[in-house]
Amino acid sequence: MYYIETGSTDPCYNLAFEEYVLKNRTEGDWLMLWQNDNTVVVGLNQTAQEEINREYVDAMGVNVVRRRTGGGAVYHDLGNLNYSFISDTGALEEMTLQHFSEPVCRALKTMGLDAVCSGRNDILIDGRKISGTAQRIEKNRILYHGTLLFDSDLDAAAAALRADPSKFSSKSTKSVRSRIGNIREMLAEDMTLAEFRSRIMAELAEEDITVCSLDEEELAAVEELALVYRSREWTYGKGPKFGYNNRKRCEGGTLGVSAEIDKGVIQDIMFFGDFMASTDCTAACEVLRGVAFEPEAVIKALSGLELAPMFGGISAGDICGLLFD
Repeated sequence: MYYIETGSTDPCYNLAFEEYVLKNRTEGDWLMLWQNDNTVVVGLNQTAQEEINREYVDAMGVNVVRRRTGGGAVYHDLGNLNYSFISDTGALEEMTLQHFSEPVCRALKTMGLDAVCSGRNDILIDGRKISGTAQRIEKNRILYHGTLLFDSDLDAAAAALRADPSKFSSKSTKSVRSRIGNIREMLAEDMTLAEFRSRIMAELAEEDITVCSLDEEELAAVEELALVYRSREWTYGKGPKFGYNNRKRCEGGTLGVSAEIDKGVIQDIMFFGDFMASTDCTAACEVLRGVAFEPEAVIKALSGLELAPMFGGISAGDICGLLFD
């Protein structure tokens, strides 16, 4: 067993580091333990906008990044410990999520916790989800990674992931919200996250472990790969086409919207409501087609228009709030 650390809490860098190890360490079993600063990590086949509470993540500076494995969106903070296994695929029928979850469950049981693998891709303690997992195959290698909620801010997790499904329609993979809990609250004897990390590492790696690192050239390659994870196109443009519908009461009247978004770009949009307009809003719809589905891009596109004749007392800020509330 080889062990390697990223030395970072930057989610884009950490995901790039993990991908680099998967693609370039092609022999032996590898273990990573790592942490991200406040982040929503969305699954490969999800629509990012559907999974996040946009107002909250923007206000609180929560990172949003897409990973290269499937499954649902999860929240990471420094009270959460992530683990990654990288190994040969072997017989694919044996490479189940449970196959890799069992060692984690055994490690938790040594701490007096009755951890069990659920029917999906979760690990539960007393019916509460403390770990979500996902996997990816790259040639003859398999990556299996998961979270361990040790002492996370569960209120922040609920707020960051609280998106209103009634506003969206798409064929993306939907997150299944489970009753989550922190491992620390369930321990008979308290320990710090550092102590927990050491216990997990000792149990997962057993005694035969070699600590490794990447050289400067490899770290530069990780930095280059991290640029992909930092890009808006990867996080917001990768997801499938989706429809967005919303309605809200503004000071200038009721405003509604129906929009089609593809690759993170507004393809079509229509406004409706009882606001006092003297002309139709065709010009506003036209300037928004082809614009990134982002608050700053929408405000910039509308800035060159005289909105009062089209929307009465409704402002560009009201329109932006409707789209990203």
